[in-house]
Amino acid sequence: MVFFMDRHDFMKVLADVSDLMAEEQYQDALILIEKLKEIEKKGDFDYNLTHKLYQLDSNVRSLFNQEVILNQINTLAAKQTSISFKKLHELIKNDLNIDENTLRKEIELLILRDKIKSQIDGKELKF
Repeated sequence: MVFFMDRHDFMKVLADVSDLMAEEQYQDALILIEKLKEIEKKGDFDYNLTHKLYQLDSNVRSLFNQEVILNQINTLAAKQTSISFKKLHELIKNDLNIDENTLRKEIELLILRDKIKSQIDGKELKF
């Protein structure tokens, strides 16, 4: 792996990450992000570039989480009318390393993005 990269090449790879996000290839984007984080630790990049890297990292992770959660919810919604956040967390914990609060936030984002037609009712998600 390359451990040094100039600013221009770093920006190009950040653009590649953005392109992968647009194509919903989140795992590939995460691989590039991890490589860039290693390079950034050993480099001397300005704040704006570092900020963009970690902003993309956060966004890609959230979108990846939402993709996994959405797939699980779609499967569950075909079989049942609701699920507790605790039970849903148990079902996805092998695929995602997130806590129940993060799970709830990701579901709220899925609802806001109109990706699911579910409602949050206390500690349950109703399909």
